Amino acid sequence: MLWVVTENCIKCKYMECVSECPVDCFREGENMLVIDPTLCIDCGICEPACPADAIRSDAERGLEAWVGMNARYAQVWPEITVQREPLSDAKAWDGRPGKLAPLSPHAGAGDAGQAG
Repeated sequence: MLWVVTENCIKCKYMECVSECPVDCFREGENMLVIDPTLCIDCGICEPACPADAIRSDAERGLEAWVGMNARYAQVWPEITVQREPLSDAKAWDGRPGKLAPLSPHAGAGDAGQAG
């Protein structure tokens, strides 16, 4: 069993999970995070840290597409190990259904985006 980031992270991108991860397995997209399944050690520390309740076990039914999406984007998005502020309108998007359409395939800044 591993952990995957799901739809509710889209347009929120809270980063409490990033600061909790002991193996730095988060990758940053423009408007969401994913977990690199090759690095996740199944500790589960990230799941309760997510204020958007967007992290789930890959053993849950119906998450196959999210498992694939996390694996695919983890290969091309940069590593993020430092918690930054969520997106400016995160609270307005948190919990909204149907957020797959606004998912950006573009990479985020990763650790290069942290303030000096």
